[in-house]
Amino acid sequence: MSEPVSDMLGRFVFALFAILVLSVSAASLEARAADDDNSMIGIAAIVNDEVISQYDLDQRTRLVLVTSGIPQTPENTQRVRSQVLRSLIDEKLEMQEADRQKVTVPEDQINQAYASIAARAEMTPDQIDHYLEQNGISKSSMVNQIKAEIAWNQVVGQQFGSLISVGDDQVDEVLRKLKDESGETQYLVGEILLTYENPQQEAEVSAGAAQLVQQIRAGAPFQAVASQFSQSPSAASGGDIGWVHASQLPSALVDIVPNMQPGQVSDPIQTVNGYYIVQLRSRQTGFGADEMKNQFTLMHVVLPLSATASPAQVDKRAAETKELAASFTNCKDFAVQAAKYEGADISKPKTISVGGMEPNLRKAVADLQSGQVAPPIRSARGMEILAVCDRVNDTGGAPSRESIEDNLYSQQLSLMARRHLRDLRRDAVIDVR
Repeated sequence: MSEPVSDMLGRFVFALFAILVLSVSAASLEARAADDDNSMIGIAAIVNDEVISQYDLDQRTRLVLVTSGIPQTPENTQRVRSQVLRSLIDEKLEMQEADRQKVTVPEDQINQAYASIAARAEMTPDQIDHYLEQNGISKSSMVNQIKAEIAWNQVVGQQFGSLISVGDDQVDEVLRKLKDESGETQYLVGEILLTYENPQQEAEVSAGAAQLVQQIRAGAPFQAVASQFSQSPSAASGGDIGWVHASQLPSALVDIVPNMQPGQVSDPIQTVNGYYIVQLRSRQTGFGADEMKNQFTLMHVVLPLSATASPAQVDKRAAETKELAASFTNCKDFAVQAAKYEGADISKPKTISVGGMEPNLRKAVADLQSGQVAPPIRSARGMEILAVCDRVNDTGGAPSRESIEDNLYSQQLSLMARRHLRDLRRDAVIDVR
């Protein structure tokens, strides 16, 4: 009952959609040029005799900045490098453990995951390659991250999956508590968890948490940041932990979340061995409808437009996009209409829950009804249109026994995985340069 690859790689879907609407700013080009002079040589860290180069660190830092929506300025690059290096060290330990357990990740599995990520982000693998290149990022940096995720998932499932048993009494206890608290307030919460191993790391992690809060409050999407930086299992869903009662929150958050306002992002909150950053998205009483479970069937159309297009070409495409969007009545006819425009890239309708959407997509469609079209946007691909073919809203109700059992299993497996990685760090010889 190991974590599905599609769920495990959810963090990449949250992250990649940011690339669709990013352009390479002068500030990012300046930061890239400065980094290129210094990162091609040198060692960032040695983990059990295996090297993490400065180039590896530079590439992953760029990937993290781009996919979390944080501007690629020299200041931001410097601020996140320590967190990124910790992630690279963990990945190195995970891959070393995979080698010890003779866990291999076939090339076709990586390619399949890469293609799946692209499809869920409404892109092709070649388009991902292009946008990574446009932002000065080697494809291998992202592939290595995907490979480590898959390998570690297999290690954890292979070593601990059979040791976990969720009994009926555990599920019954959760249901009993939910029934007792059915009239109390629930909170829709997002989380970012940053951990440290020893007091020496505490100051570094505290500073990193404060910097992330600053970036989120400045406009970086919470879910994109969570997907890249959080060390909680919820990172795969952009930090979303769903609707919870106060009693279900970690003890450090019990007195804080109820006093937050919807949309508010907390200051860093210290726990025994880490810091939380939380966002209160909404609150409700009882088991009301969960907007995160609302289902949208969407059609995505792109009218291509070159980055070097003339003003006249841009105006022409903008007019065509406006005309096409205004013609929408249903998705079947919309596909026919879109095909009349030169070069139109028309995706088949796809159904996705709000909780499975990345932040920009969620913001664009969450308030739309069936038969409506989101305002067209200009991206590096061209003029993009999202049309809502159908919308089915959640009607609420307590979670099922199956979902509770799955959640309890995932919690136990995640706890074992974190402990195992902690043990690997403790036993490793790590030299940070």
